[in-house]
Amino acid sequence: MNKKMNVKFSPPDITEEEIEAVAEVMRSGWLTTGPKTKQLEKEIAEYVNSDGCACLNSATAALECALHLFGVGPGDEVIVPAYTYTASASVVCHVGAKLVLVDVAPGSYHIDYDAVEAAITEKTKAVIAVDIAGVMVDYNRLHATAEAKKSLFKPANELQEAFGRIMILADSAHGLGASRAGRMSGECADFTAYSFHAVKNFTTGEGGALVWKKIDGVDSADIYKKLMLLCLHGQSKDALAKTQLGAWEYDIVAPYYKCNMTDIMAAIGLVQMKRYPGILKRREDIINVYTKGLADCPVEVLKHYSNQPQILGKAADILSDSADNGTGDEFRSSGHLYLVRLKGKDSDYRNKIIKDMAEMGVATNVHFKPLPLHTAYKNLGFSIDDYPNAYAQYANEITLPLHTCLTDEEAEYVIECFKTALRNNQ
Repeated sequence: MNKKMNVKFSPPDITEEEIEAVAEVMRSGWLTTGPKTKQLEKEIAEYVNSDGCACLNSATAALECALHLFGVGPGDEVIVPAYTYTASASVVCHVGAKLVLVDVAPGSYHIDYDAVEAAITEKTKAVIAVDIAGVMVDYNRLHATAEAKKSLFKPANELQEAFGRIMILADSAHGLGASRAGRMSGECADFTAYSFHAVKNFTTGEGGALVWKKIDGVDSADIYKKLMLLCLHGQSKDALAKTQLGAWEYDIVAPYYKCNMTDIMAAIGLVQMKRYPGILKRREDIINVYTKGLADCPVEVLKHYSNQPQILGKAADILSDSADNGTGDEFRSSGHLYLVRLKGKDSDYRNKIIKDMAEMGVATNVHFKPLPLHTAYKNLGFSIDDYPNAYAQYANEITLPLHTCLTDEEAEYVIECFKTALRNNQ
């Protein structure tokens, strides 16, 4: 084996340009939500072809604000896949609605569309789908299901009346820059939430955004205004507007929340937007290195691109999760995570591989531990026994380092360590 390296799992890709952009904001005297944030909102909306964008302090806040905007609350139900991070589900609890977990499809990381259809009741107000690793789910199918079930939908406010059906909300925390069937993440679901956390492809340190499609009969500017109220205490003017001459006075229209993005964060994001095409290309290059390098390993890897080279050997398989159930759409993920399943192995074996790789200097991870395995969701009455497909995906999954600070030499070292760990645990 080559000389031992120290390969981190997902460090942020920050250059001197981002650092200088933050310094410029710090010197400007304007740190909180202001012109940088508004410019980033404009650029994100244009990039994902959405009707509007609101930048917030996290994807979690974006998801929760979408539920509040739609009027989801006590007495309502929201459907979420069991195979996800807690943020996808905790927001349902935050607004007081009933969390309805459904399994993923067999052999898939994506929500089971048939299970969604079966779970919809008169109380269902939304489905939160998860674009795991940046690979988009089939939103056409979810919309078709929502339309087919619209007779059950009981609207309780004007926005729900405008929809006339349940809301399709995308947890695309991983998915900025992904596309499916010629449409970007951001123009498929009704509302789409992104994360700009430090470990994401695109970062503002912390941060996130909510974007939305055009809604017939609803003014996009009105949606944006309501989101600004939600994220700024229900205050009728933001801090920038209050600085105008004689414009100090404001109103609090409701006791809302505090989850706005700052200009310090947005300054980082504006530089990241300029660099993002290169970031996505580098991630694709690393994915191809991994896929080729694992060709003789007994693994299954998630396919990130419909035209991804079929370079895996007999031992390995590519899981085309983006074409769930044979839809066959063209797709391109954001390349956020490299998910590997150890065919025929269990969680104990997977954990040995993780430990061995750590001892060789390579940090790995698992995405995700299904929600019913966590104490919080056990306490809500969920049992992993009811989600066998989610458990099967989790039990032998290992996520390899995938980030743009990774060198070619380090990527090859990761492959070498992975193969060594497999040999050591035969």
